[in-house]
Amino acid sequence: MGQASQSLDWALVQAFLAVAETGSLSGAARQLGTSQPTVGRQIKQIEAQLGAELFHRQPRGLALTDIGAELTAPARAMRDAVQQIALTAAGRQASLAGNVRITASVAASALLLPPIIAQIRRLEPQIAIDLVPSDTTRNLLYREADIAVRMYRPTQLALITQHIGDIALGVFAAKTYLAERGAPQSAADLLTHDFVGYDASNEIIDGFRAAGVIVDRDFFKTRCDDNIAYWELVRAGCGIGFAQAGVGRGDPLVSEIDLGFPLPVLPVWLTAHEAMRQTPRIRRVWDLLAAGLRPLVS
Repeated sequence: MGQASQSLDWALVQAFLAVAETGSLSGAARQLGTSQPTVGRQIKQIEAQLGAELFHRQPRGLALTDIGAELTAPARAMRDAVQQIALTAAGRQASLAGNVRITASVAASALLLPPIIAQIRRLEPQIAIDLVPSDTTRNLLYREADIAVRMYRPTQLALITQHIGDIALGVFAAKTYLAERGAPQSAADLLTHDFVGYDASNEIIDGFRAAGVIVDRDFFKTRCDDNIAYWELVRAGCGIGFAQAGVGRGDPLVSEIDLGFPLPVLPVWLTAHEAMRQTPRIRRVWDLLAAGLRPLVS
């Protein structure tokens, strides 16, 4: 094993790490931007070189063996070393300095990104961040932003996208509202309660109708399209409303409500122009944004 490990191809170690972190060949292929058969061949190759089984094959994926688990830490160290070598060899440490412009929805900019950006600034103080909160689509092709955090899958050509995961939604009401009105006990009971809705957007109306509850704009007695102001209206007791589950569950002024039907999720995508994605500082901020957003999604 010692002789084999000295000549290990980094691509094989990278494939091993991707499978270890995603738990499947398909997940690893997506992470690496390659095919599932290619990853499968690489895993067989590294196991043959090491003379050890690194994964147990299971119906729903692959699980690390004991020796596979032991190898993850040195493999990650190797990944860090390779990244550092690449940075140094290309003289990219100095070129990390500069500005990176991030756009996201007003809600994501206020509720999700500040602690992530603070971490980026701690790790890369030479990179300055411009945050552009906007609920309109910023054009990445014309450098209105370098990286976009989207709650939908972008479809423009010449863009690089990465699906980070999905954010669960929840139903919440202020404790003061629930103390006065109680919580709805059935779908029919919903119609007797006050709800906070959107003004011009039909998103919430469409969500109700998809669940079999037919409502219109007049059903919502308080309406606002700005998501930050919308949430403050819910917190103040104007009625029952919707929010990202993590935001609502962390707010001591509100309680969660079960409406008895499933809610949609918010997909989180990172997007950048394919040419700008290769700029070292943009690539670095992209990676740190992805790392910061992953704990918030399912």
